[in-house]
Amino acid sequence: MASIGTPTQRGCSGAVAGDREAITRLIQLQGDDPAALIEVLHQLQQIEGYLAARSLHQVARQLRLPLSRVYGVASFYHLFRRTPPPVHCCAVCLGTACFVNGALELLAVLELRLAQQARAGGWVLERMGCLGACGSGPVLRLDQGLAIRVRLAPAPKLDAQLEAIGLPPLGRATAR
Repeated sequence: MASIGTPTQRGCSGAVAGDREAITRLIQLQGDDPAALIEVLHQLQQIEGYLAARSLHQVARQLRLPLSRVYGVASFYHLFRRTPPPVHCCAVCLGTACFVNGALELLAVLELRLAQQARAGGWVLERMGCLGACGSGPVLRLDQGLAIRVRLAPAPKLDAQLEAIGLPPLGRATAR
């Protein structure tokens, strides 16, 4: 499949906003075919990081589809996001190996730690199925990297460990 452009790394999705010309090229690569709506939306989200309203309007216009159909598809599938992704993403593996090694307790600590940052829009905390590092659990995915063997410890030691792997210090929100 032809490439539309290389997205810049950012947050959970790894992309930033595209432009009208990129959307036009994307649709042309699909032969201006209304049946390619899901593929167009998927590629559009890869370019922009989310499905912006202005982009959905352009897709509907260029594919000659009712706007309600484009919005219906975009809102039906849970993998499409309609809001910009956060700047940073922390995902906790809750697969069996990580779970038995304390991932649920670690998740509770991270929920408290990232609450302020989440409200500020800088971080999101996700629960994930197996990340495939079962011998190294519990495992965190921070943006696009992995942190392995993140064990619960007394507060000062755990805080230092979490800061060392890239999480913001307690009580300080990160800027967008």
